[in-house]
Amino acid sequence: MAKVYYDKEVSLDILKKKTVAVVGYGAQGRAQALNLRDSGIKVIVSELEGTPNYKAAKKDGFLPLDAYQASKKADVIHILTQDTIQPSVYEKYILPNLKKGKAIGFSHGFNIHFNQIVPPAFVDVYMVAPKGPGTLVRDMYTAKKGVPCLVAVYQDATKKAKKVGLAYAKAIGGTRAGVIETTFREETETDLFGEQVVLCGGVTKLIQRGFETLVEAGYQPEIAYFECCHELKLITDLIYAKGIEGMRYVISDTAEYGDLTRGKRIVTDETKRQMKKILEDIQSGEFAREWILENKANRVVFNALRKQEKEHLIEKIGAKLRKMMPWIR
Repeated sequence: MAKVYYDKEVSLDILKKKTVAVVGYGAQGRAQALNLRDSGIKVIVSELEGTPNYKAAKKDGFLPLDAYQASKKADVIHILTQDTIQPSVYEKYILPNLKKGKAIGFSHGFNIHFNQIVPPAFVDVYMVAPKGPGTLVRDMYTAKKGVPCLVAVYQDATKKAKKVGLAYAKAIGGTRAGVIETTFREETETDLFGEQVVLCGGVTKLIQRGFETLVEAGYQPEIAYFECCHELKLITDLIYAKGIEGMRYVISDTAEYGDLTRGKRIVTDETKRQMKKILEDIQSGEFAREWILENKANRVVFNALRKQEKEHLIEKIGAKLRKMMPWIR
């Protein structure tokens, strides 16, 4: 079983003696910076001048600096820009300011695990990954609660990296809910797998194929949209709150019987074999290499696929139907 840390086990003292730079003021950056500040930590924010995030940081009472100045002044540098731009931000602005005893932190392990960022041996490298969006991280903190987090250490130059990571997790509210110990490898590979196989890739294709099947059989696309897409939220909300068994308790017996007897015909042993192949591609670094090259090639395939998906009938029908439901907006 994984080791879980809670409030009483973790001290903020090691972080209160340091200056923390949060590089990137998107949803996670804003939440983490505000929570750190409200926990009594000295926080510097880095964001590009003139951007909406820069203006948001100023409105929240920060005086944003560029990444070079922020990393120069900070003892702990937590990088929360998008994965695809982290390596260039690191090389150009952060690396020149790394000195013995400093720490760099992440909320996703992709660039460290796949060697897109290779820190010098004299700095600590840790990860604190909230298992929820930035808005929830902030809302739970202000409600005196917290969002569970993951914590990992990649490099422990000072022998205090874990204490820094745990203190950071506590300062953003994570230890109120529980902080689970993991590794950069485990977090990165399972995160990519979940996105590709279930949460994004698997779910979206299941929705589209179900919709197509009904439409091709002569049913109205509006009805197909409701049955294969719109009502998914009801089920995912139930699973989110009660688990799979709890969801099955709430739905009708007819729906549960269909679930128990037909689901395995859709997600088959062959599906699981493909899942294992996708996991192998993640573990070997094949997916990472593909994605890195795709970005270097100006996202030609990515942009073509994105455009193609936007043209799917389900998008046109969905846009029309959502206008009938003001509570969604």
